[in-house]
Amino acid sequence: MEIPDPSSRCPVREQRARWERKRACTARELLETERRYQEQLGLVATYFLGILKAKGTLRPPERQALFGSWELIYGASQMLLPYLEEGHWGQGLEGFCHHLELYTQFAANAERSHTTLQEQLKKNKRFRRFVHLQEGRPEFGGLKLQDLLPLPLQRLQQYENLVVALAENTGPNSPDHQQLTRAARLISETAQRVHSIGQKQKNEQHLRRIQALLSGRQAKGLTSGRWFLRQGWLLVVPSSGEPRPRMFFLFSDVLLMAKPRSPLHLLQSGTFACKALYPMAQCQLCRVFGHSGGPCGGLLSLSFPREKLLLMSTDQEELSHWYHSLTLAISSQKN
Repeated sequence: MEIPDPSSRCPVREQRARWERKRACTARELLETERRYQEQLGLVATYFLGILKAKGTLRPPERQALFGSWELIYGASQMLLPYLEEGHWGQGLEGFCHHLELYTQFAANAERSHTTLQEQLKKNKRFRRFVHLQEGRPEFGGLKLQDLLPLPLQRLQQYENLVVALAENTGPNSPDHQQLTRAARLISETAQRVHSIGQKQKNEQHLRRIQALLSGRQAKGLTSGRWFLRQGWLLVVPSSGEPRPRMFFLFSDVLLMAKPRSPLHLLQSGTFACKALYPMAQCQLCRVFGHSGGPCGGLLSLSFPREKLLLMSTDQEELSHWYHSLTLAISSQKN
């Protein structure tokens, strides 16, 4: 038996072979997952959207608020899949990129969609009965409508991972290399925009929740336009006397200290009164003790032009989280 000469190995051919194997594996995964994705899009379009239209269970504005650009996204998948099945990856994905704006629109509508679903399930008996009936179909495998609605945004993340991998493992001399590279860039840019939209929506939810917790004339508009970072109880250590527990809300530009209202207060029980706002741009932060990660907690010093705060926690891990969040807020104001 002839033993291959190690010197006859060609690193370039071996690298190309590895690329081709990874490309084939990624292409197969993209195709198989696209088939399943299109099937799920079609189920929702048929058993929810189509029947809701026919029955008139929801008015058109409510139906649009709930499903957004779902049908158009379904159509885009129907156009993409034949190209993937025939192996025309570059051509198919290049054409698909013309529909990426649908995913941005879908993301922008996500919070409205969630709110509409919850409202209609609560107040519309016909709709509630209809949804329960459709969710019981075997085709949905036990998934609820609220589980199905985020599918396009989940799929966009899969598109990014798979198309980027497909482009990276396509040789520069391949006829569809430029198409795949361009598609990977456009999909990644869209995924980043969608992520930013999601982050803004979550932040707005936090701001509304915090604003509802604050009471009194001074609380009006305190959270407007801010970026929420963290909240929690900390002990304020005075120059004399016992430490006092206070609720702190940290935003990108200010630290808000609040005191709980008396539980005996008829109208404002369970809310907080704003006691002070500290600008992060003027803050000097120092960890007095609590560096070692021991069980005794720690102490943070926050210095402002007219005041100094000593904040204590008996939870070392919690204090570390606060230290890092405060550091982030301070650095964001100095950039």
